[in-house]
Amino acid sequence: MIDTCLFCKIIAKEIPSSKVYEDEHCYAFLDLHPINIGHTLLVPKEHSTNLYEIGDDTLSVLAPVVKKVAIAIKSALNANGINIEMNNDPIAGQIIFHSHIHIIPRFQGDGFKHWHGARDYHEGEMEEVAKKISLVI
Repeated sequence: MIDTCLFCKIIAKEIPSSKVYEDEHCYAFLDLHPINIGHTLLVPKEHSTNLYEIGDDTLSVLAPVVKKVAIAIKSALNANGINIEMNNDPIAGQIIFHSHIHIIPRFQGDGFKHWHGARDYHEGEMEEVAKKISLVI
């Protein structure tokens, strides 16, 4: 636990939350400022700042829980769909620096837009970008 981390304090029950799921590895609770009602945050109990720092073992434990919670939210709220998101770094919208996954129920006509528009690659750019990424992997 990091003493200054909001999510570590929620996990430690120092700050109240509306828990929807908990096991020995993770904790899921309703977001205080939801995109839609039922917007849930899934956090690992072991502190890590973001996707780049989270342990592979922890990440592999979270994946089936994301699925379980998403199915429960969709069923309980009669949602039309679910968005799964993880913001990493401030430019991507991360404001709490404890790894967490957003599970957001979607409803027909809810007005939530997650893409402002797409761009096309310039000629040859797609191959160049794919090569740069594959060389780092």
